[in-house]
This record gives sequence, C-alpha cells and structure tokens, in this order.
Amino acid sequence: MDDQLAARIADRRREATAREAKALGHPLRLRVLRLCGERELTNKELAERLGKDPGTVLYHVRQLVEAGLLEQAPVRTGASGALEKPYRSAGKSWWLNGPLNDEDEDTRFGPIVAFQDELREAGPGSVRIVERFALHLSPEEVTELDNRILDILDEYVATDHQRLDRPLLNGIFLLHSLAEDS
Repeated sequence: MDDQLAARIADRRREATAREAKALGHPLRLRVLRLCGERELTNKELAERLGKDPGTVLYHVRQLVEAGLLEQAPVRTGASGALEKPYRSAGKSWWLNGPLNDEDEDTRFGPIVAFQDELREAGPGSVRIVERFALHLSPEEVTELDNRILDILDEYVATDHQRLDRPLLNGIFLLHSLAEDS
C-alpha cells in the first residue's frame, strides 16, 4: 500500500457515536446497509428483498438515517410513474473502530446473525473461500492480528469503487474463544 493511500485510510477511522453503535447492533439494519451499499433502494424494495413488513423496515431505515449511516437519495420516478424515495449507504460504517466492542453480547452478535442470514439466502454454492483455524494468542497478539487484517481490508474497501465491474463478495472475519476456554 502506498503511503498516500495509507494516510487517507488512517484519517477515515474513528470511534463510533452511541447512536451509530446502537444502529449497527441490529441484524436487519446491517442487512439494509449492505443492500443500500449495492444500489439505491426504496423502503418497499427493501421490505420485499428482506421478506419483512414495510413498517418494520421503515423503523430500521429511520434508525440508520438518524445515525447518519443511511441517507436518502434523490427522489426518482418508479415504473408506475409514482415518485419513489430511495436510500443509499453513507459509506461510513466500515470506517468505525469496533463500534460494537463495548455493547452487550446480543448486540455484538448482530453482525453474525446478519451474515448467517445472507449466507443462507445465497446458498452453499455462493461460498468462494473458507479458511478455518485455531490459534493460541495473547490479547496483544489478537489486537496485532486484527490490525494487520484490517490494514489489508481497509485498502480493498478504500479502492472498491475501482472494481464495480466485478462480482460482489461478502465476508466476515471473526475470532471467538472456544467454549472450554471462555
């Protein structure tokens, strides 16, 4: 990674506000953010895509908008001629430092639930790479590993706009204690 890109990436990371952390703690909101990161979607489109009631989705959309993580895109004319109000991701959530680290266990599990839902929806044929491992690491080594992986992912996230012609892939990096070691 060149020094200029590294400096731009370092400037992007910041601590999450309480409102941002709360907004990112719900699996449905995380799915809305990801979908609206792909393309602008209306509340109706989101509800259909997620198989949820439009009122429920609107509640979660409003939480994301109030947190500044989702924004309303320009109004457009739909297929039936009606005006539509689409939403798009503000592109901020990746650049927050561990926004759920200080939250309760259920909230910290939200991204995993969202990922499981997306993986289940995509099906087994969607899996491109699986790397499973177990490591003995001190807390300092966990931090070092996380920082090294984030450095690589930050570079890819920061330059993703250059690869919009390629397939969209979803991933998650997760470390957990084994039950007997908790």
